[in-house]
Amino acid sequence: MNSPKIDIKPFGTHSLLIEWPNEVSELILEKILQFQTFLNSEALKERDWELVPAYNSLLILNRKKEIDFEKMSVDIQNWYANLKESVKPDRFLWRLPVTYDLEFGLDLEDVAGQLNKTKREIIDLHTGSTYTVYGIGFLPGFMYLGGINSELELPRKAIPRPKVIKGAVGVAGKQAGIYPQESPGGWNIIGNCPVPIFDASKDNPCFVSVGDKVEFFEISKAEHELHKIEVEVGIYKPEKIKLDA
Repeated sequence: MNSPKIDIKPFGTHSLLIEWPNEVSELILEKILQFQTFLNSEALKERDWELVPAYNSLLILNRKKEIDFEKMSVDIQNWYANLKESVKPDRFLWRLPVTYDLEFGLDLEDVAGQLNKTKREIIDLHTGSTYTVYGIGFLPGFMYLGGINSELELPRKAIPRPKVIKGAVGVAGKQAGIYPQESPGGWNIIGNCPVPIFDASKDNPCFVSVGDKVEFFEISKAEHELHKIEVEVGIYKPEKIKLDA
């Protein structure tokens, strides 16, 4: 794959931002993750560096020392120009359970009405896609999932809710997502996932990474309650499949 052009911008005194073409593209995301893997393993191995990938950018941050932007920019361009295609990050597919019971799917009937579909059709569209994690942010562990079926696209709610419960599964525009904790939110809520995406008590608080894939499968309200109990006692593990490089 030919490497898309990058732009490098200062982002304060301790960080810089590398930007790729402004488009949602799996090819661009793959190149970002390849470069992140190379930097972590070869060029910036010291502990003080933090790298944060997103849709079309990679933030490079060092909290302990200021960055020489001019020198770092030249180094980055050279590293990027010589990046080997063999550098591949580990990526995984996560299968996550969702109940679409109307107690949790607050907007399911409204979404169905807006899109002139049945609730069953909305559920089938949502569970029938494989999503790509393009970014994690807004809230710790909030996944921005691209790859939604075009028949399920609709705008955010005109008036956001002051409170969306933990695990709420929503759709907005061309994206799907899960609220990892209670917060205000303007996405259309169609279900709930009992698996916590973010847990600050763990060494790896968010088990999902940018570049991973996500699939949803339907469960009943009773199964949702059972999985919540299994999560609390530490015996529920989401299904994880390693993707081919």
